[in-house]
Amino acid sequence: MPHPLSIGPHTVTPPVVLAPMAGITNAPFRTLCREFSGGKGLFVSEMITTRALVERNEKTMQLIRFDAGERPRSIQLYGVDPATVGKAVRMIVEEDLADHIDLNFGCPVPKVTRKGGGSALPYKRNLLRAILREAVTGAGDLPVTMKMRKGIDDDHITYLDAGRIAVEEGVTAIALHGRTTAQHYGGTADWEAIARLKEHVPEIPVLGNGDIWSAEDALRMVRETGCDGVVVGRGCLGRPWLFADLVAGFEGRTEDFVRPTLREVADVMVRHATLLGEWSGDESKGVVDFRKHVAWYLKGFAVGSEMRKRLAITSSLRELRAGLDELDLDQAWPAGAEGPRGRTSGNNRVVLPDGWLKDPYDCAGVGEEAELDTSGG
Repeated sequence: MPHPLSIGPHTVTPPVVLAPMAGITNAPFRTLCREFSGGKGLFVSEMITTRALVERNEKTMQLIRFDAGERPRSIQLYGVDPATVGKAVRMIVEEDLADHIDLNFGCPVPKVTRKGGGSALPYKRNLLRAILREAVTGAGDLPVTMKMRKGIDDDHITYLDAGRIAVEEGVTAIALHGRTTAQHYGGTADWEAIARLKEHVPEIPVLGNGDIWSAEDALRMVRETGCDGVVVGRGCLGRPWLFADLVAGFEGRTEDFVRPTLREVADVMVRHATLLGEWSGDESKGVVDFRKHVAWYLKGFAVGSEMRKRLAITSSLRELRAGLDELDLDQAWPAGAEGPRGRTSGNNRVVLPDGWLKDPYDCAGVGEEAELDTSGG
């Protein structure tokens, strides 16, 4: 088992982190994952845009609400303007909104990269440095970490330069998704890149991300790359109990892996939808928000297509529970539920600002107007 992961004053043991996912890792989902982990691990908020935070956008202010039991409170910020990032970080510190700040340089979606943000940004080395400097300076005693990808594409690899800049600017830890922006979520994650980054920045912890679908995958990543911990994203979609497996795996209790029956899965589904309703203050809104999770929870189980469609258009807890109760709930955990889940698209054309690739150092033309005004990636 690796050493406990230190994120500033916070010890994360086992070294397992929930990756921020837009529309997924809100407080209700974090609550579920934390319950299964027994409170162990680190659970990061959805991506929050710095402009929206500074302007106190109503949706954004709800997204940064943490449950009373969440410690440390981790917020992930997205920004492209150093001044706005600095304002957002100082606001978090002054108003005691979080205990840890993560910076997003890994998001590959076009609405983010076309503004020069997310995984496009580390190509501009000076801009990356300026943002990190503002964030670390503004954060004071709060630890600042960053999540990034290998680069924009195979011809524009940035992660080693970005890692060195991060160390020089006082970043506490780095998470690397072993894919480029162009790959999105397709193909296979390059775990060798994670190993190279660990060798390149031995001064700080490096966390690996990409293709962790099981506790065995997480243990293998640590073993093969020497990374200090793992960041899990799509692997826990419709499967928050993966965090129970991760804790058991890192603690050497592989006999305790969770293999729920459909009845147990159905109970978790209803609890998830209930938590969403309580969080939003509207049961129907919570159930509608839950719809996107239905297919992930039911993956591999023998559930007919018509029933799947019906469950994915429910609008009340009673309707959801009634539909689930019609299923053969005694089904055991199916082999078909293992493996990849969520988005798998790849080889996408990367959308970048005009002339972005001409000069890896010049960052003229990127300013506050490039900030997104709503949260989520």
